[in-house]
Formats: sequence, C-alpha cells, structure tokens
Amino acid sequence: MECIVHFEVVHEDGPKKLRGLLFLDKGASPGEAELVEMFKDMKFNVRLEDREKLIFKPVNPGDFLEIRITGYDNGQEKSKEDHNLKSIVGNLLPQKPTGL
Repeated sequence: MECIVHFEVVHEDGPKKLRGLLFLDKGASPGEAELVEMFKDMKFNVRLEDREKLIFKPVNPGDFLEIRITGYDNGQEKSKEDHNLKSIVGNLLPQKPTGL
C-alpha cells in the first residue's frame, strides 16, 4: 500500500513543505527505519530526535535545522488529526466560566 508522508524541512529562513512516498503492508504505519530510509533516498541524512513529535535532526549540522512529520495519507482516512479524539478530550477539560 502506498503511504504519502507529509513533512516540513525547517531551514533558518523558514519551513518548506514536502512529501515522500513509502510502500507499506496494508494497515501498517511507517516506523523509524522506514522514515529514515525514505529521507536518505531524498538526500536528507537524519536521525530521529523526538519520537513523540516525530522530529528528525540532520546528522551533519548546518544542512538544515530539522524535519517535522506533519501527517500521513494512505488513501483512507488521513492520520494527521483525530477529530473525534480531539472532541472527546475537549469535552473532558474543565470549561472556563462565561460572563465573569
């Protein structure tokens, strides 16, 4: 299955949005090794810096500041944001009183 990886390459003068392509088993999500290899094929020599936020740093400092994964598109539902989860969490958070 094709998976389009949306990401930003952050330079000193600002971010540049790009996309990469991975071929994965159906229902699979890209892992660290697949992402690092995809970036290497695109001439970005990186290492994973922050696993939770999916931030990659260059192996050779100075090439660029960092790469941030912004989402995946596997042809089904986009995994960028889970609106249902966001709504549930929003309803559980305490609300500020109005009219004060």
